[in-house]
Amino acid sequence: MNGTVRTAVLLIGLMMSPLAAGRAFAGHPLITDDTGTQGKGKTQLEFIGEYGIEKENGITEKGLEVPTTPFLSYGLSDTMDLVFGLPYVSVRVEDAGTTTAVRGATDMSIELKARVYEKDGWSFAVKPGVSLPTGNEEKGLGNGKTSYSAFLIATKKVEPWAFHMNVGYMRNEYKLQADENANRQDIWHVSIASQVEVARNFNVVANIGIERNPDRTSNTDPAFALAGFIYSIADNLDIDLGIKKALNKPETDTTVLAGITWRL
Repeated sequence: MNGTVRTAVLLIGLMMSPLAAGRAFAGHPLITDDTGTQGKGKTQLEFIGEYGIEKENGITEKGLEVPTTPFLSYGLSDTMDLVFGLPYVSVRVEDAGTTTAVRGATDMSIELKARVYEKDGWSFAVKPGVSLPTGNEEKGLGNGKTSYSAFLIATKKVEPWAFHMNVGYMRNEYKLQADENANRQDIWHVSIASQVEVARNFNVVANIGIERNPDRTSNTDPAFALAGFIYSIADNLDIDLGIKKALNKPETDTTVLAGITWRL
């Protein structure tokens, strides 16, 4: 595969992957995680997808991400969840009449979210994570080495509102020297979100955030704004939809996020 195209695919994967964005899709379509956990012995399955379009300098990049298996959250205790994810990515890069397509599973993420404080509507959680090299790094579908992350999550509830904030750090390790040369290894992330119940079982959500650009050739960090909704069909079943727009050039121009969350 052309090295430039493979690097573009890897960058799209980094921008879209759950570990890179520092979330396990709690409160999807929000990028920012909340401090909520499932409860001891309870399970949550998330069937989610993202479709992004990026156009720049005559090159069109289209990326689709869906889980190879549903994202799984399991309550180890009332305040601690174990979360697994294995995304599948399909990326098309169109350049000068030539189209290159790459498809396949990316790196698996494993995260542990623990709520450590809760009082007067405030709650705080920590979420360390690891990304295992299950993707094909030769195709730009993974890093080729185990990578790590750690996040601090804060939630404030003032009925009918809820506000969330994430501050995080990701360390990306690369097997291929070309990837290490092209991408920064140390990535920070900051984002805030809010949601409000405007009707019974219907929540409107908004999100804004920024994180360090993994591309070494750019000193502009990608920033986004997102708006969407979450509708509870039943006590244990939600559907959601969101639109994420770029606030600057490095961020993917437009991303559509949709999902179904099922709690068991």
